[in-house]
Amino acid sequence: MLNSCRYRHLSFAAIILMLGIASIASAQAAKAQKEKSKAAAPAHAGARFKVTAPDLVSKGRIALPHVFNGMSCNGQNISPALDWTNAPAGTKSFAVTAYDPDAPTGSGWWHWVMYNIPASTTGLAAGAGNAHGMLSSSNAPKGSVEGTTDFGTKGYGGPCPPVGDKPHHYHFTVFALKVDKLDVPGNATAAMVGFNLNANKLATARITGLYAR
Repeated sequence: MLNSCRYRHLSFAAIILMLGIASIASAQAAKAQKEKSKAAAPAHAGARFKVTAPDLVSKGRIALPHVFNGMSCNGQNISPALDWTNAPAGTKSFAVTAYDPDAPTGSGWWHWVMYNIPASTTGLAAGAGNAHGMLSSSNAPKGSVEGTTDFGTKGYGGPCPPVGDKPHHYHFTVFALKVDKLDVPGNATAAMVGFNLNANKLATARITGLYAR
């Protein structure tokens, strides 16, 4: 009887020990698998969609070559070069806008709208927006389309704020879109294009420049 009880106690202790060892082994295996998966993930995984501009410094002054030429402004009105990286998976096209929320209009001012930029594109060269809608004759990506700005024309229109205003903020935004093309008419306003951009965006990247005169 005594030997039988001792045997049962020993057996129970052995079972507990085995369960403990199995639990530790399982936890170690799960940890190893997690570390393996982490090591196998691509280096760019989770990297932020980002835009840079060699001619624009975030919160820095916009140079005269990119300022509007007209309305008492004497810039060269050249659209700045833009480069972007880490577009999200599933991106089928890009769009670029330039917008001044500080313009004294009650609704800001759209300076540039370009969309249907092919998904293989990683940037725009300087002057890509200066063809006034005739992109086939410019260095803009093939297939891209320019929308009408608040200047009433298609193509890039640089900063030209009222004299004496505090520096205006000019937001250059790149949209990564889930559609190949926007379903908008050729004479769509910048606001209408903007509505469709926000409805179809996967991510946005922005850089801001300042200008005053």
